[in-house]
Amino acid sequence: MSDKSRQAKSILKNVFGYDNFWPLQEEIIAHILEKKDALVVMPTGGGKSICYQIPALIFEGLTIVVSPLISLMKDQVDQLKECGVPAVFLNSTLSASQYRSHVERLKKNAVKLLYMAPEALMATRHLALLSSLKVDCFAIDEAHCISEWGHDFRPEYRQLSVFRSTFPNAACIALTATATPHVREDIKKSLQIAAANEFIGSFNRPNLFLEVVPKTAPLEQTIDFLNQYPNESGIIYCFSRQQTDDLSAALHRKGYSVRPYHAGLSEEKRTQNQELFIRDDVQIIVATIAFGMGINKSNVRFVVHHDLPKSIDNYYQEIGRAGRDGLPAHCLLLFGYGDIRNVQYFITQKTEQEQKVANILLSALIGFAETDLCRRIPLLQYFGEAYRQASCGMCDNCRIEKKDLVDITIPTQMFLSCVKRTGGFFGAGHVIDVLRGSKSQKVLKFEHDTLSTYGIGTMYSAGQWRHLSRQFIQKGLLIYEYEHGSLKLTPKAWEVLRANETVMGRLEEAKKEKRGNLKQEKEALGSYDHLLFEAFRKKRKELADQANLPPFTIFHDRTLKEMATRMPGTRDGLAGIFGIGAAKLEKYSDIFLEIINQHRHSHKIPEQSKSSEDKTTPPPDSSKDNKCRHQPGNKEIVCSKLIAGIVARRDPWY
Repeated sequence: MSDKSRQAKSILKNVFGYDNFWPLQEEIIAHILEKKDALVVMPTGGGKSICYQIPALIFEGLTIVVSPLISLMKDQVDQLKECGVPAVFLNSTLSASQYRSHVERLKKNAVKLLYMAPEALMATRHLALLSSLKVDCFAIDEAHCISEWGHDFRPEYRQLSVFRSTFPNAACIALTATATPHVREDIKKSLQIAAANEFIGSFNRPNLFLEVVPKTAPLEQTIDFLNQYPNESGIIYCFSRQQTDDLSAALHRKGYSVRPYHAGLSEEKRTQNQELFIRDDVQIIVATIAFGMGINKSNVRFVVHHDLPKSIDNYYQEIGRAGRDGLPAHCLLLFGYGDIRNVQYFITQKTEQEQKVANILLSALIGFAETDLCRRIPLLQYFGEAYRQASCGMCDNCRIEKKDLVDITIPTQMFLSCVKRTGGFFGAGHVIDVLRGSKSQKVLKFEHDTLSTYGIGTMYSAGQWRHLSRQFIQKGLLIYEYEHGSLKLTPKAWEVLRANETVMGRLEEAKKEKRGNLKQEKEALGSYDHLLFEAFRKKRKELADQANLPPFTIFHDRTLKEMATRMPGTRDGLAGIFGIGAAKLEKYSDIFLEIINQHRHSHKIPEQSKSSEDKTTPPPDSSKDNKCRHQPGNKEIVCSKLIAGIVARRDPWY
């Protein structure tokens, strides 16, 4: 092992409190220390920051970090300071005296990391300042913003290639969590990074439970979901400002700790709401996509997409706000076809080329939502990564066992027949009304109450039919025409109508017990002392408020849970806990050891020897509860014969 490798390993443990590097980190750090450029693509929470922060502490000169948002800069600088790392930022939030102080420290080479926005970096006064300093490394965070094919393209990022040429002897590292192969090529071309210097980590976030459910009663569905996660932090994303305000207000009336966040609020209000959330004074943020990139909060336990995101890139980045501490988190997407029309309307406002790109991205997202495969297959495939496991165990589709699938051929034939009988001009809602014998104005207007399929589906609820109709689309039996919202039969549908193909699926609506809820995940985490963990959380909040910092800056939840499991009684024991480096050990050891000792004494818990190193939490087992088994009733048998007769007679629509 080289001297620099040993130095990097020492910094990892003594500064950041981690025993081992994560995949690719050590390799990337060694590459940067040789002053070689690199493109690094890792998932959110995959440890990208360490890849330039450790070299920054080894280099003699300065490392400049380009960051797109002020809030993100502040969070990262606060966390570095807590670890004893000399880091500053230069942005508009600084007073004149603070700005001068930071500049003086830079001139004295008393700073190792400087965070700046791309616009500030290109300002003449800053270029003059930095030209007088020794710059060893240039890190570009959220590098996908460089590419016009990126989901968050920012023209000012294109100027970074000019800055890069000003410091030819500095290593350049571009980092992103969301970059398709096309975007990666664009980044490398713009920054002149050689293809051999590309490091691509897995996009898989195994601690995230991915779930997509039909959007039927969104407010009730959201409340039902939130009730699974009391006193936990989470983000709910909405499509528009109005929806954000309405949902936030509705949840507030129900007694939830919640605040809205969108561009229509004043900057002061947005900042206040974000700070309340980051500091755990508010548990839930309801937000538009304007919220998220600047959030480095580690203990977000859930992300809900109340409305459809615009692309897989957006979806992936937004769910990436959950579970950054490596503990299980739940990502729920409420999927409704009406949301697709909303997104398409905004796409039509773009230029022709932008529409082409946006429609490709939307199509990929719909494919992800409609799949009945493991959700990680299309998600990772989008980013150019093959997922080779048969089952991830951490998505709704993988939690459904084959034995839960039943023969749904008869209801499939009923639905397909009704689609054809109504002319193929209507959506699922109208077809369901006809099947259930509704006397709605629309059914009567088109005289669909006279069809042979009218009223033959009353044995199923409207919710069950909606759930079935989504499966028919997923299985390629129906095509949903997004422009008009209508359903059309595919050639494959005729094989089902002719009884040449059996359809297996799920009859029931999406079941609550199939969700990877927090209670289930907690059981998989191990037997940490919950009372002690809550005592730690209370003390962490108190310390954070005193220091005017977010609580996760003091310690991550993972650190607190490991302490609540091992209950170390000495500083040496505490030093072995994940995330406790030398600076934090010196600052907080006496405080937390006292809490541990008091808890042991009051609960008569004997002191234990140091436990083995923390192991990765395995995915929880699939739910084993009994399922209702579907048995066709007499009416279904009659319907089956009716459909068979229709096919045999070759009715005019056949």
